[in-house]
Parts: sequence; structure tokens; C-alpha cells
Amino acid sequence: MDTTIPSGARAPHFWEAMISLFSLIVGISISIVIYGLDPHIPMLLGVFVASIVALRCGFDWHIIQSGMIRGITNALPATIILIIVGILIGVWILAGVVPTLIYYGLTFLSPSIFLPATLVICALTSLATGTSWGTTGTIGVALMGVGAGLGFPLPVVAGAVLSGAYFGDKMSPLSDTTNMAPALAGTDLFTHIKHMSYTTGVAIAITLVIDTIIGLGYGGGESNLVRISTILELLDEKFTINVAMLLPPLVVVFVSYRKMPAIPGITLGVVAGVILAFGLQGADYSTVSNAAFGGYEASTGNEDVDSLLSRGGMSSMMYTISLVLVAMMFGGVMERTNQLKVIADKVLAMAKSTGSLVLSTVLTCIGANMVLCDQYMSIVMGARTYAQAYADRGLAPENLSRAVEDSGTVTANLVPWNSGGAYQAATLGVATIAYAPFAFFCWLSPIVTLVYGYMGWTINKLEPTTESTSDTSAETAMKTEET
Repeated sequence: MDTTIPSGARAPHFWEAMISLFSLIVGISISIVIYGLDPHIPMLLGVFVASIVALRCGFDWHIIQSGMIRGITNALPATIILIIVGILIGVWILAGVVPTLIYYGLTFLSPSIFLPATLVICALTSLATGTSWGTTGTIGVALMGVGAGLGFPLPVVAGAVLSGAYFGDKMSPLSDTTNMAPALAGTDLFTHIKHMSYTTGVAIAITLVIDTIIGLGYGGGESNLVRISTILELLDEKFTINVAMLLPPLVVVFVSYRKMPAIPGITLGVVAGVILAFGLQGADYSTVSNAAFGGYEASTGNEDVDSLLSRGGMSSMMYTISLVLVAMMFGGVMERTNQLKVIADKVLAMAKSTGSLVLSTVLTCIGANMVLCDQYMSIVMGARTYAQAYADRGLAPENLSRAVEDSGTVTANLVPWNSGGAYQAATLGVATIAYAPFAFFCWLSPIVTLVYGYMGWTINKLEPTTESTSDTSAETAMKTEET
């Protein structure tokens, strides 16, 4: 986005930019924590305050409005994916895809191994497809149902699903973020992945141990066995359960592996589900259309099964879409009027050592996830702000790309109003603030990278023969992004 200061305007003071930021954080905190209300109106208040600050700095209203529009424009791809995923969930339940996955999961996964198995399954799926959103919207939804059937609290299951999904998202060479971070930092893809493996390996290993310990606490007592048996009987009674129902998820995984973009890839999954709904479940056009728009409404007479299956539909995503749009309006104003840059520059000025430079990078990326409300913008912000600082201190660019991914990619889903957090909450059916404590990998990653930064572990120095190349690559990547 263009952040040049027009004639007649000035750069915001640090305290002015902080007023805008605190208006957002305080407003949302009071609304959610004290009153239990939705964050939309406080976020609109934040947009209002940020606009007032921009006007005070001399920015014309049309420039402020262009920032809002650009922010909304950046959110449109995520909005389209949200709509299609809502349709996919409703259609897949009607078609028997989700019931079949739940049925097989309850049959073969025992409570003692369920959480670590969920972590590994989602990690492998996301690693193969390069998408955390696609993983949670397909395999993740089914595993949520399995976990509920086994008696696990849904926030705990969601945490395991997200930990695995975001491990693959940041380590897969097919992932957008895994390609974007090294390009902007000035290194190559596989150097970036190798360098991330040091911190990511520690974070995922700790997460696996924690989830294994938690899972051992669920032994599947007699009451749970009866509950599972009842769910299996009702699923078998209401749906056609067979291996053919695994086709739609396999289609999505295959096309993602073949690097098909997310929107057509998920749409193919919807089409496969519609074919199964017509051919094997006996659904008609009206039933399929209602499930696609309003979601599937289960009426088995069993509360557990009905809560598992009454989900999805385009309309179920409208709350999330409105939240994302308002959040991106705020981020657009903050970036276009240089308020975010002023804050980032202040943080950078305090970075005196390698450890504090990594800390500044982590805090900037997490802050960008809170303000710009999009993980891609967080990566861009972190890489743009610190590329030259790392080079000036003789640090190889893979240190920057690792710090950016270890903080920007994995923390987006921990912010309720971020597009990532809003999407995951809507898809998994668990509030962001509820699953966040259990998404161990997502908050361990930035902690581990900070420890490595301050201890100097695996901090690569810039080779004298590659310094100019690295600087040029970073500059080229930033210019490309600006274009």
C-alpha cells in the first residue's frame, strides 16, 4: 500500500498513533471481557479514532477512505474462502462426508491417543497441502466431531487441530506464507525452511508431549463408551456410511498438493460433496441448496449428535465476514496514514542486541496481526521494517524470515478479530479466546524463537560474499510487494 505522506500532511507522532491503537485494544477488551459483547462496534470506534488522528495530522478524508477501501480489498480473497468453506461444511454434512469421518474416527481412535493423533494428522495434511485454512475446514471439522464424541472439551480439540495445521502452514514449501517470508527477507525457500526447522522442531515436540499428557487423562469410561455407541448407531441410521464418502476430502488434498489455488480447490470439494448428496444420500436440489446456504440442521433426537451436525452454510459465515471487513478497515487506515510505521520505528529504535532485534521483529508481527488483522500483512510488515536492520548488523536474512514466520504466521489465529482468528472460530465452532490457551504450538513458536535469539543459537551471520546479493533480493522483494 502507498504510505507516502501527501503535501499538507505530516507523519503522526508516536503518542498519536498509540491513541489509535489503544482505542482498539481497550474498546475490544472492555466489550468482550467485561460485557461479553461482540467486537464489531468497538472496532468501528477504533476506525473512527484512527481517522480523527489522521485528520489531525493533515491527511485528506479521501486518503483516509482509500486506506479503508484498500484494507477491505485485501480481505476479499479471505471473504470468498469463508463463503465457500461455509457452503462446503453444510454440503459435506448433508452428503455424509463429515458423518463418515466422525464414524470412522470414533471407531478407530481411542481417547488416550486422540489428541496427539489429531496433532499429527493435521500437521501431515497441512504439510501436504500447504494450507492451514483448508486443513481446519475439512479434516479439522471432522476431528472436532470425533473429539466431542470421545468426551473431549472442544477448545482442547481445536487447539490440537490448529497446532498441527499451522505447523504444516509454516513448514510446507506449498504454503503462501512459507514462500512470502523468505522472498521479502531476501533468502531462498529451502534455506528458510531448514532454518525454521530448529525452532519449529522444538515447538512441535513440546506441543506433542503436552497433548499426549492431556490425552492420557481421558480414559474413555463406561459412560463415554455408551455415548459413543449411541452416536455410531444414529450416524449409521441417518446416513449412508462407506469409504466413498472419503472422496471429497481426498479431492481437496490432491488439488492442493497439485498447487491449485484455494478457491477453485475448495469449490471442487463442494462439487464432489453435492454429487454424493444426490447419488448416495438421496438428497434433492432444494435440500442441497438449503444446506449450502443455511447449513445442515440435524434432528435425530439426540443432543450430542444434533450439536455435532447442525453446522455450516454460507449464512453462518456472515458474522465472521463482517468482523474481518471492519478489522481490515482499521488496519487500512493505520497503514495508509503511517500510524503503524511510527510505532514500528519506535520499537526498532530500542533494539540494541541480536536478541532485542528478534524481540522487536516478533512484537511487530504480533502487533501487526492485531492491527492489520491479516497474517500476510503481518509478514510484509515484519520483513519490510527489519530487512535492512538485520543486514546492517551482519545477520543472515534467514534469521529475519524465521522470526517473521515464527510470530506472524502462527499468531494470526489467536487474535479474535484477525481474519485468521475469525475464520478458525467460525469453522471449528469454538471462540478464539476459548481455544487460544490450548493452541500450544502457536504461542510456543514465538517464545522458542525468542530464546534462540537471546541465546544466539542457530543465528547465522551474513557471508561477506552474499551481503550485496541479500540486500538486493530484499529490496527487489519489497519493491515487488509495493507494486
